[in-house]
Amino acid sequence: MTLAHTHDLVAAAVARSSAVPAFNVITLEHAEAIIEGAESSGVAVLLQVSENAIRYHQAAREPNGGFAPLLAACRELASASSIGVGLHLDHIESLELADRCLERADELGVGSIMFDGSTLAYAANVEITAAFTERAHARGVWVEAELGAIGGKDGAHTPGVRTDPDEARDFALATGVDALAVAVGSSHAMTEQTGSLDLDLIAALAARVEIPLVLHGSSGVPHAQLAQAVAAGIRKVNVGTALNVAWTTAVRAALADQPTAVDPRRYFAGARDEMAAVVSRLCSVIARGEG
Repeated sequence: MTLAHTHDLVAAAVARSSAVPAFNVITLEHAEAIIEGAESSGVAVLLQVSENAIRYHQAAREPNGGFAPLLAACRELASASSIGVGLHLDHIESLELADRCLERADELGVGSIMFDGSTLAYAANVEITAAFTERAHARGVWVEAELGAIGGKDGAHTPGVRTDPDEARDFALATGVDALAVAVGSSHAMTEQTGSLDLDLIAALAARVEIPLVLHGSSGVPHAQLAQAVAAGIRKVNVGTALNVAWTTAVRAALADQPTAVDPRRYFAGARDEMAAVVSRLCSVIARGEG
């Protein structure tokens, strides 16, 4: 199957009142596990590479091209998959990096970029995001933005930092973005499912904002609430930490059982399988509402 485009995957999800599962990639094993889990569930997905992941890989390469090898690997894996798989860049806060990636988006198979200006003042976020969106659309690249403070645990559940429906509507119209990540109670980097979403706020945002809504920080949300969030209007669901928890737990267990092991294949294979199982389960929750 050829590489899928984010626009097509999200449009299909919107048409069936569902959501696209989007999983963060750090290593090649992440990408392999995500695709294996997606294929086993029969659900189309997005591979996401964040600015943090790019910076990690750039540490061993020159700054201006360090993002290409991982993205190229994701492109090839996605193109060979039996299920629809698209490639998305997540939480790109550096405008310089966003533009460099945009220049090579067609070559690397990148269908969408999240330009994250959420730490900027509202007016600056609108101005910079609108200008980037215009450049991205000229190249056929779909754009996601963020409004509100999703962040980490501290403060993310405070009502004052959540996305305002009227402001979100104005932001979407002013910037021309294709999707909007909103702060509705979830938090990044949560290792336990103790988060609580404001489902009424999601419904209010969906009623006011005409573009698809995106939920970040989904690893810390109970499965039943994820399904409810999709029913309330979320159309793309990002997952990262849950994969890393599965991976790390499996590696720790394997090394405890094999204290003399030195070949990473002996403990990476099982960890990859565990990640794939998490992906398969979440695909069913997010795309089919099986919470």
